[in-house]
Amino acid sequence: MELVILAAGMGSRFGGLKQIEPIDEFGNFIIDYSIYDAIEAGFDAVTFIIKDEIYEDFKNTIGARVESKIKVKYAFQRIDNLPKGFVCGVERKKPWGTAHAIMCAKDVVEDDFAIINADDYYGKDAFKVAARYLKSLKKDDVGKFANVTYDVCNTMTENGSVKRGVCIKNTKNGHLEQIIESKIEREANGKIAATPLEKPDEKFYIDEHQAVSMNLFIFTKEIMNELIERFPKFLEDNKDALDSCEYLIPSVVSELMQEGKASVKLLSTSAVWHGITYRADKDDFVKSIKELVDAGQYKKGLWK
Repeated sequence: MELVILAAGMGSRFGGLKQIEPIDEFGNFIIDYSIYDAIEAGFDAVTFIIKDEIYEDFKNTIGARVESKIKVKYAFQRIDNLPKGFVCGVERKKPWGTAHAIMCAKDVVEDDFAIINADDYYGKDAFKVAARYLKSLKKDDVGKFANVTYDVCNTMTENGSVKRGVCIKNTKNGHLEQIIESKIEREANGKIAATPLEKPDEKFYIDEHQAVSMNLFIFTKEIMNELIERFPKFLEDNKDALDSCEYLIPSVVSELMQEGKASVKLLSTSAVWHGITYRADKDDFVKSIKELVDAGQYKKGLWK
């Protein structure tokens, strides 16, 4: 089973791996815990999608720690990885987005796969859920995607708002009907408000157990060709915003669903998300990881 980790933004957000702060006393990063949980769940290959300029640092730290435990591969998200004949006429510094990142790994990823963000802690149960679904897929299954969803209350921080995909479920088959990318925050009255990123005037309220996406998708291999084929149209549609537009995986998945080319099964997890959205989140995260280590859920030092 393959795990694809979207890590091309790590250098941009942290100024290079040397500036990433460890979350335990042994120098491990969030990504180390995700890989550890994935191996425990049965994943046997991981592809890191990174930028060229962080390759040496990445390989000599994270790669070196895990390459004896799991098959390690690298793919590179480059800004100039564009369709033939297309030239970006503006100076762009950040990557093109998650859908572009995944398509950059087309020649590296060998089978159906799950994706995660490098800087989110997903929890052990989430990887077990993803692994069970991957194992259930047959060789001729096409377009049978899945998304591991969290109760929104398990993905929030006390220090501000977070961005989450609110998952609207089809009541007939239980599959995903729509993802509403939203800013989520708890208001003073205790209610959880969701403000759609594309329609900020249409705020709505959700309950504690509303399913939300943390970008832990499971894809059958043919998604790669769809991403490549749709990229030129995305660029054409966004020709006036090439300095900032992002080719995002939830948008492509929504298109495929609307066209009847894919379905997305919603797989719930009891796991609790952790991340460092705000500087104040770090202390709570470090404390939570230490508690899990002390409880025996992780080996001290992970790879030692």
